[in-house]
Amino acid sequence: MLAHVIAPVTTRADRVLDNPFPQTLRWTAMIKPFLLSLACSLGLFVGHARAGVEAEGKAGTLKTVQGDVRLIDMRGERRVQPGDAVTVSDTVVTGSNGSASVVLRDGTALVVGPKSRVELKNFAFDEASQQGNLLVSLVQGSLRMITGLISKTNPGAAAVTTKTATIGVRGTDFIVQADDQVQ
Repeated sequence: MLAHVIAPVTTRADRVLDNPFPQTLRWTAMIKPFLLSLACSLGLFVGHARAGVEAEGKAGTLKTVQGDVRLIDMRGERRVQPGDAVTVSDTVVTGSNGSASVVLRDGTALVVGPKSRVELKNFAFDEASQQGNLLVSLVQGSLRMITGLISKTNPGAAAVTTKTATIGVRGTDFIVQADDQVQ
């Protein structure tokens, strides 16, 4: 019968270690901080990636809201407040006493006048390259647009449509008005 007996390992200070493999202790002591920092880094990366996804979905923010202003999105129609997010395919609707301003992620400002209906048809913007495109539809009412980085880096990448026309944006500040009646 063969039996292995593992004797306690004694250090120079004559301390008895419970672990017969002291190298394992050193390895574990070195790897735990590494694993902890790796886990933290991955957690931050996942959080950053999640924030990036949220930023991609959010095209802009309502900065000012006065009077009767509503937003029509996938969830339906609702009243809005300054700070509410605006995403692609959202429609801003103002009543006879309403007005609102929306600032998009590229710095473009949309000022929506009373009795207006403005839909953000398309918005894509890469902050790193400052490239993207923008398409806004003015269904009725008035819209003032002050262009941001998209128009500055690529003058043909922004446009405003109405029921009867499409306007290629090459300037930096303009007003568009669309009447309810088409002649």
